[in-house]
Amino acid sequence: MRLLFIHPNFPGQYKHLVEHFAGRPDYEVVAIGAQEKVEPAESSQGIRLIRYPTTAGASPATHHYIRGFEAGVRRGQRVARVAMDLRREGFVPDVICVHPGWGDGLYLKDVFPDSKVLGFFEFFYRPSGSDVGFDPEFPITFDDICRVRTKNGVILQSLESFDWGVAPTAWQHSQHPAPYRNRISTIFDGIDTDFVRPRAGARIHLDHRGFALGDTDEVLTFVNRNLEPYRGFHSFMRALPLIQKRRPRLHTVIVGGDGVSYGRAPLDGSSWRQVMMREVGQGLDISRVHFFPKLPYRSLISLFQVSSVHVYLTYPFVLSWSMVEAMSAGCAVVGSRTAPVQEIIRDGENGLLVDFFSPPGIADAVDEILDEPNRARKLRDRARRTVVEHYDLRTVCLPRHVSLIHGLHAGILPGAAAPA
Repeated sequence: MRLLFIHPNFPGQYKHLVEHFAGRPDYEVVAIGAQEKVEPAESSQGIRLIRYPTTAGASPATHHYIRGFEAGVRRGQRVARVAMDLRREGFVPDVICVHPGWGDGLYLKDVFPDSKVLGFFEFFYRPSGSDVGFDPEFPITFDDICRVRTKNGVILQSLESFDWGVAPTAWQHSQHPAPYRNRISTIFDGIDTDFVRPRAGARIHLDHRGFALGDTDEVLTFVNRNLEPYRGFHSFMRALPLIQKRRPRLHTVIVGGDGVSYGRAPLDGSSWRQVMMREVGQGLDISRVHFFPKLPYRSLISLFQVSSVHVYLTYPFVLSWSMVEAMSAGCAVVGSRTAPVQEIIRDGENGLLVDFFSPPGIADAVDEILDEPNRARKLRDRARRTVVEHYDLRTVCLPRHVSLIHGLHAGILPGAAAPA
């Protein structure tokens, strides 16, 4: 079987799939990624990795509703040129796995009409009922609604041309238009629960002076790629002074950059960390608050292993891997009562759910876990069990994804009978 993986931030969600197929004698694997995003260390043995040059964004003269679509067209054109080169060399994939969100997959069916295209449909934007307009602190305008509706142009084109799709959670699946949902499977990316697991006696060193925290300390953790309102950073920071006042021995470790992954940057040009420190910083014992823009993956897992309570908040939006990894590492998680968090965390059973907008509620839930160690232990055990049983990489998610790819290759779509 010939496989082609395409992701601008390669390997992205395809890391485990590529590792599964790479180097096996029955598979030829080629990958395409954006030149400015793909790191040499991400290349896997047994695959050919092609990087396409940085693409120009939309013209400033383009209407702002469709700048994202124009950028997607430009990126799709770049990928199509790489694909045409592959075709001229004689490489025609049986199955193409592609994340369509940036436009990479727009013209693949025109280059490879007989190849099966499997898209990773992460999110379909809605002008209401999900992330847009969720937070009253950041009201939307009619202009925002129109822009969001237009933003789905690349996704709609992909839904129409691809053979099948994958969405990581049932709620993310449900956000896509009804006529297309029966061609999208729900398969989570998967957590390596053998590696991401509880570890007795875990410790993590936080600076060069030797300051360390262990699993016997009171440790509160908050982790995201970037610290921003979409992931509840403002609600968490407003809860932190109250949490510190109640817990004089507690150390808080906050991991995340000062950029913006989703939503908007502060109007004053600063970062959301700076905004929130200006708002609540005077009420904090900053010697017990530790900020890290990023941690190596092994250090991140060590942090989860020493965490007493992990807080994960999000608008109704794409679910972060970090929340499920925290559960797999045995964290007691305080999560927001929002989709798709509620799909995984059942309040009082394998974690606690709180109002996204309630700093006192967040503080109360942190207290509840720290004050009741026996109950916390049950929450941790059940959180770990949830991930092992339903989101494990090797026993659940990867086999389902591999089976889907083989089915597409054989011409068998999920739920369809084998061809005669």
